[in-house]
Amino acid sequence: MAKVDYAAMAPDLLERIGGEANVSALSHCATRMRFVLRDASKADTAAIKDMTGVVTVVQAGGQYQVVVGNDVPLLFGQMQALLPGLGSEGSDGGKGGSARSRNPLDAFIGLVSAIFSPVVWTLAATGLFKAFLAMFATFNWIDQASDTYTVLNAASDAFMYFLPLVLAVTAARHFKANQFTAMAIGGALVYPSIVAMNDGGSHAFLGIPLVIMSYTSSVLPIIVAVWVQSHVERACDRLFPGALRNFMTPWASVLVMVPLTLLTIGPLTTTIADGIASGVQWLFIHVPLLGGIVIGGFWQVFVMFGLHWGLVPIMTQEITTNGYSLIYGPIEAAVLAQAAAGLAVMLRTRDAKVRELAGPASLSGFLAGVTEPIIYGINLPRKLPFYFGILGGAVGGAIGAIAGGRVSQAGVFPSLIAIPAYLETPRLLLWAIGVIVGVAIAFTLTFMFGVKDDVAAGPGERAGGPAGPDATTGSSAVADAEPTRALVAPVDGSAVPLERVKDPVFSSGALGNGVGIVPASGRLCAPAAGTVVTAMETGHAFGIRTDDGVEILIHVGIDTVNLKGAGFTPRVAVGDRVIAGDPLVDVDLEAVRAAGYDTTTIVVVTSTAGLSAVVPIVDGDARVGETIIEIDH
Repeated sequence: MAKVDYAAMAPDLLERIGGEANVSALSHCATRMRFVLRDASKADTAAIKDMTGVVTVVQAGGQYQVVVGNDVPLLFGQMQALLPGLGSEGSDGGKGGSARSRNPLDAFIGLVSAIFSPVVWTLAATGLFKAFLAMFATFNWIDQASDTYTVLNAASDAFMYFLPLVLAVTAARHFKANQFTAMAIGGALVYPSIVAMNDGGSHAFLGIPLVIMSYTSSVLPIIVAVWVQSHVERACDRLFPGALRNFMTPWASVLVMVPLTLLTIGPLTTTIADGIASGVQWLFIHVPLLGGIVIGGFWQVFVMFGLHWGLVPIMTQEITTNGYSLIYGPIEAAVLAQAAAGLAVMLRTRDAKVRELAGPASLSGFLAGVTEPIIYGINLPRKLPFYFGILGGAVGGAIGAIAGGRVSQAGVFPSLIAIPAYLETPRLLLWAIGVIVGVAIAFTLTFMFGVKDDVAAGPGERAGGPAGPDATTGSSAVADAEPTRALVAPVDGSAVPLERVKDPVFSSGALGNGVGIVPASGRLCAPAAGTVVTAMETGHAFGIRTDDGVEILIHVGIDTVNLKGAGFTPRVAVGDRVIAGDPLVDVDLEAVRAAGYDTTTIVVVTSTAGLSAVVPIVDGDARVGETIIEIDH
């Protein structure tokens, strides 16, 4: 792919997301710039997607995520220079308009993401380092009694061993606490004399019994402790006069927090974390088929919506509690299956631009375990490769879980170069067979059925049908029109997947792919520009045909035809021209609900079969003008 000038890209991106004043938080993960915007409607999503270097845009978890690929740290550095007030990780503690409206799950995912994102690459690198060192020792390529091994083991193990110190820094940044005070608290948890007290004997602090546990490599205790620290510091800042505050606040915080953590927070959170880790282990030991299918099949879906961050502390705690993580077992197949599907697209397609993106994106998935570029740029827009990747991951993950697939180093990015991390798997050969089967399923099905542009007979045809005159109008308008790339929300509300709509005709996809929206207001607008071809007299349904032939159905409520127009005031008629955002109908939602009808509004692309891809974007809140469906011709 062409080299991207991130120094030039950063100010352009900042302008398109609404300027400096619209950004309340800034961070990045493996492939995405993550913004928390004060007003997401100010971001020009379509223009951002068209920028060179941008793979796609995702709005999920209360964040505005711009996917750019492996070079995201380069763009992040340039954005930091433009937004210096946000700090090194760019978190303002979740303050700002968008963050306030997040639900508990979004808030939790955002919390874990903010704390782990800055350390994930170092954690992955040292984890892989330790895996290779363990392999060398297993094959007697290095003497474990040698000084060389001792040095290398310290280099690979120290980051994970002192993880509470590392997380103290990132948690303090997120909670707006003093980073160095947080390090003092984290340091006490792994202080040698404290570690030595974990000997099974009786210990006390001022006569109060101490329940000593191992906090090396722990996650939850320090995060909770720093959160409490942030509140203690604010109380101290109010209590102490300015002349003493700089000294007294850290002193009082350490004095309070270290004993409090060792007496209550540490034992309680460790017990909870150990319980979760034991529960996960029980699932994978007693019902490995289920665990493998869920993690292997849906891991990439979790990644798409940032939900995988919620599993990171659990996997880390598994290793701390049990010495290994079983969740990692199925993930290798899930990651490599998506990469294999992308590789199949590259080998099968005739589109040079697709090959240019799919090649390096697939390589990134295979070698580094980074799949966002291949998912957003290649597999998801074509749907079938993504689905075949999920199928391969589910089958391979199930086999891998049955084999007891495991990793004993946290932070490993499942990939080809990470295979040494899996050497402790009890039935390693069966696990490897599962990975191979998953890759084979995804690659073979995608190569055979997942690429449509390779069967075009010539320049006069395109995937899904002829590119000549519109079959309905008999004109050449379809060929000459600007392609419709997206549909926007017709109403503010809460977006839900089509399969959750309580109408079997819509939920089955029989009428096409689309989205349901539970409306928050009564004015329904056009989701795209085009001509009104259907306008029911009852006002509950409208059909729009765009100039390039995309057929759209907007259906207001379930079974609302029975109201015979009561509560509906149509604003358009058949033959009217509309643009996105033009009013279609005003609805008295309270009257509809009072009559006992579901107000969920469905937007369906009824011409889905004639398009390469119709991709719903369902991420919770929907606002008029925001993209809810992406279209690939």
